[in-house]
Amino acid sequence: MSEEQENGTKTEAAYRILRTEILMTRLQPGTPLRVDLLSKTYDVGRTPLREALSRLEAERLVVAISNRGFTVAPVSRAELEDLTKARSVVEIPLLLEAMERGGSEWESAIVTAHYRLSRCKTILEDSSDLSVDAWMERHEAFHAALLSAAQSSWLMRFRATISDQLQRHYRFLAFAPALRAAAGETDGYEEAMAALHKAQSIGPHTDLMEAVLDRNAERARLLMDEHFGYPLEVYAVEEGEAAALAARKKGARTRTHKKSA
Repeated sequence: MSEEQENGTKTEAAYRILRTEILMTRLQPGTPLRVDLLSKTYDVGRTPLREALSRLEAERLVVAISNRGFTVAPVSRAELEDLTKARSVVEIPLLLEAMERGGSEWESAIVTAHYRLSRCKTILEDSSDLSVDAWMERHEAFHAALLSAAQSSWLMRFRATISDQLQRHYRFLAFAPALRAAAGETDGYEEAMAALHKAQSIGPHTDLMEAVLDRNAERARLLMDEHFGYPLEVYAVEEGEAAALAARKKGARTRTHKKSA
């Protein structure tokens, strides 16, 4: 192997390690990424690390700060709102296409993914890293199954990019109430955990699955949009704005009903 190939292999390894650590939020949003410390922690050379960090910056998983190196990209409610809009634009057409094209194998895959998700505990039942990891993995598998009969490769690529960013936000939200409580900020803890439980509960996923399998496009679209909004509800509770969010949602539903009428 040439020196150039060896460096490329080391860079790829460093990139995969850091990307996984960031997506799993083991490297928390906003964490400074000091090359010397990363080199010791992961036993990777400085040059491959710098090249890997540059690649991650291009994916917006890492932020370069002038004269201060790199940090893990932060998460925010504004960013989540933007990602949620992007998800809706990309996933709704994919879902409708899948519903038109899907056959018996597609239906079986959805039912199987739903069953596996139903066997997971919500964060209210088990807040361990292992349990959250299992739920996140099976939740993603369920949504992937819903869309698996669609054939738009570009929309699928966009979805993968959006999904990676959303996973960081979802994992951050899953642990945020407990971390705040541990720091002595207990106000709103029970409400935040209840919102998380609602977002993770199997009921809305069952409703969505049934609408999709029934080929009820309008109901499936509405349920998917509602589903996308659950993490924003968690953020609203965390920031003490649940009432305002509920009012906005009620107004949106009223406008939708008027248009339908």
